[in-house]
Amino acid sequence: MEHLPPRQAYQVRCTLSFGDIYGQVLLWIMVIFMSLAAAMALMGSSRPLFALIAVGLVLVLSLPFLLFAFVTTLLNHVALEPLPQADTTSAATKGQSPRKKE
Repeated sequence: MEHLPPRQAYQVRCTLSFGDIYGQVLLWIMVIFMSLAAAMALMGSSRPLFALIAVGLVLVLSLPFLLFAFVTTLLNHVALEPLPQADTTSAATKGQSPRKKE
């Protein structure tokens, strides 16, 4: 029977912090406030229906871009780190899952 090399164990780490998405949150809040200001200006005119449509369009069109920015930022901060060989062999012999001690 053929001898296979041992499998490498990996640890998934997320290094995302609030500072990484802070600018995205501020930009989206600014877009929402600007759309609400435009809607209030339209409400004062004789066409309040346009105000509601404008706010709805801004929300519907900006939300996918916000979600795309969040997801890509999150995926950029997910790291697969290989565990040292000593940790994987000792955990395998004890029957435990390999974990890094911090």
